[in-house]
Amino acid sequence: MSIQQLNFHGIRNLQPVTAFPSSRINIISGVNGSGKTSLLEGIHILGLGRSFRTRQLKNVIQQGVSEMTLFARLHDDQATTLGVRRLREQRELELRIKNRKQVRLVELAEIMPLQLINPDAFRLLEGPPAGRREFLDWGVFHVKHEFFNVWKRARRALKHRNALLRRGRIQPDELDVWEKELANSGERIDQQRREWFSNFLPVFEETLQSLLSLQGLTLHYARGWDKNRPLADVLASSRATDEQMGFTQQGPQRADLRIKINKQPAIEVLSRGQQKLVVSALKLAQGRFLERTANRHCVYLIDDLPAELDEQHRQRFCHLLESIQCQAFITSVEPTALQSQWLSDTEVKMFHVKHAEQNGGVHSLLGQLNETGQ
Repeated sequence: MSIQQLNFHGIRNLQPVTAFPSSRINIISGVNGSGKTSLLEGIHILGLGRSFRTRQLKNVIQQGVSEMTLFARLHDDQATTLGVRRLREQRELELRIKNRKQVRLVELAEIMPLQLINPDAFRLLEGPPAGRREFLDWGVFHVKHEFFNVWKRARRALKHRNALLRRGRIQPDELDVWEKELANSGERIDQQRREWFSNFLPVFEETLQSLLSLQGLTLHYARGWDKNRPLADVLASSRATDEQMGFTQQGPQRADLRIKINKQPAIEVLSRGQQKLVVSALKLAQGRFLERTANRHCVYLIDDLPAELDEQHRQRFCHLLESIQCQAFITSVEPTALQSQWLSDTEVKMFHVKHAEQNGGVHSLLGQLNETGQ
């Protein structure tokens, strides 16, 4: 699966875009502020229904226009089309798959698996556990078909248990119902996460070795409660303290991936360049694992690849990306930093995003996307 055609209207500083990208490598160059990242953002919204730059999608809509429309035609067996429309005065997204309405966001995620590597990706190492859980559950979701429904059940049970804990006067029978549901679904989530992690770990280690020789790095899955006790026992024994805190302190919602170097947190040991390579190895390993286990392929969105990487490691990154049967959109201020990194038989398209001018010569930050030759 790859994107065959893109049409964007009304997104940030981009003029209406029509592009026919390569099924493999696409390099988008341009000066800062020209709209390179906005192009990646549009693809991200098409695949997940949300931006990686803002929580408010109305902020993505170009100033002076009333709506944003995003369209993609995929290269797959069914010639699938994806459409996303957001009106400035409307909170809900309008989603379409092959002109079918009443589409759920989870359907977009299933159709077009996306991996994002950008400056915020460092949060996998330095940020709170929520980002690492999202990374973990992305992998499980795409190979375990029943995972999403079990995850929804656990989230619903957790929400109701927390509401009862905050009420102050707990009805034991009512709490028992939601604890039982949370315990059952939580154990199933943990089992699927553990199975996925045990199979993913060697792929990650192999991927990291291709990018960086790093001794002593370990990746560990922590399930979120005492590994020697069933979740039902943990929930029952922690009722009193959970009531004092007003929320459930242990469970699948507390799971984490712990990344260490010789038993120290990796973020405290690694240089910035090493951090980027470790995060990149995690993301690239997701694509390799999905390809090997489900014969499916990711679309990679890589913002400012050359940053923090010397030429040797840029080349390693690019060669590893080529070895994955994926489509990639890569931004760079300077196209020559990436132009010579690819093998001769890899299909690479170069695009340039530039500023346009309004009447009177005032820069309006409206980008134009032009394909350039290589």
